[in-house]
Amino acid sequence: MPVVLKPAASKNNVRSSRPDVVDTVAEVIADVRAHGDEAVHRYSMKFDAWDRASYRLGPDEIRSIVSGVPTSVLEDLRFVQRQVQNFAQAQRDSVHDFEIESLPGVYLGQRNIPVTAAGAYVPGGRYPLTASAHMTIVTAKVAGVERVAATTPPNEGAPPPISVAAMHLAGAEEIYVLGGVQAVAALALGTETIDPVNMLAGPGNAYVAEAKRQLFGEVGIDLFAGPTEVLIVADETADPFTIAVDLLSQAEHGPDSPAVLITTSREVGQSAIEHVDALLPGLPTGRVAGAAWRDHGEVLLVENQEEAFALADTYASEHVQIFTAEPRDALAGMRDYGALFLGQDTCVPYGDKVIGTNHVLPTLGAARYTGGLWVGKYLKTVTYQEIRDKDSSAMLGELCGRASRLENFEGHARSGDLRAARHGGAALPWADHDVRLGDARA
Repeated sequence: MPVVLKPAASKNNVRSSRPDVVDTVAEVIADVRAHGDEAVHRYSMKFDAWDRASYRLGPDEIRSIVSGVPTSVLEDLRFVQRQVQNFAQAQRDSVHDFEIESLPGVYLGQRNIPVTAAGAYVPGGRYPLTASAHMTIVTAKVAGVERVAATTPPNEGAPPPISVAAMHLAGAEEIYVLGGVQAVAALALGTETIDPVNMLAGPGNAYVAEAKRQLFGEVGIDLFAGPTEVLIVADETADPFTIAVDLLSQAEHGPDSPAVLITTSREVGQSAIEHVDALLPGLPTGRVAGAAWRDHGEVLLVENQEEAFALADTYASEHVQIFTAEPRDALAGMRDYGALFLGQDTCVPYGDKVIGTNHVLPTLGAARYTGGLWVGKYLKTVTYQEIRDKDSSAMLGELCGRASRLENFEGHARSGDLRAARHGGAALPWADHDVRLGDARA
């Protein structure tokens, strides 16, 4: 059992939505479904005090907004988007269509077809997450999505320039300044002025996350989102100051963001706790990060690296940093995580902002069964079948008949019987003789 050097004050990381959030979101979705644009305008005024004739930005507006963004900022956005594009392209290149001949004249194939339209939600609020534009829009375009409709909330009664620039440079065909449940519902369901999409991606607050959950099925979604998480595995070679800085870098996301250290060194663990306490007062986001550290921060001492990896897997954390002498040991030693960050020169904010891998990752233990957003999320992997050899069709027909009758599916069986009779001369006792000769063997 691990030794607890710093316990979490609260273990209540709820994996289901609050009832009040569920009810509010359901009401908004139902209203948008019934009343379209009128409901969208009403809720935009209610929640954001924001209204205009059309929430979609026109080409001239986009050009004007982007032209006001400093050149150095645009250059940084382009650089980061190139990194995301390069990695996403490598992912796309790894996904192949194929066709095999499984039996004589029996051809089976697989195709990867992009969804036709995707919606990208780029959050505003406390933090305008421009990086979400890179992750959702650039990745969709690399996957081959023809139409990406991106939306972001207004900022102080106006379109947020940097977010608009990021969405534009990423390649969005449509840019809306609209936030919250009303934006997500409008994209998913469609209104008089907004065409529906087939998939929604991007993080958001509890209401946006719940809206995606409720709309899932009518549209696809990237992930069910929860609070940002970080877990660090460290041995005696790790620098406690770096650990403390990196824990707080994720704790500042929100007061419910878990920040966990698992270490094989008591000295490293205790020193990291001291550094966190010393750094918090001078951190501009210290109020939020301090609440997260108090309620959801943990430091656990284990005996060895194997135990550290095993314990880390039980958390299935969104972000896992490996500060050990041989960080690549985690590639073989761990299974359940959203993304690994290997070595003390690799930090989660690199993944969040600049390095190129996708930062839309599983939370709340979902890393036990899924990875994060990637080009494959925008692809439908579909199959096709063709039989050109009559003997193979006859053989499979007889087998199909036997297999189907084991399950009491007589209709299925007769489809197989028909091919067996047509190409193999098998009897067709359930059909009239003339029908069998006239239809089955024609």
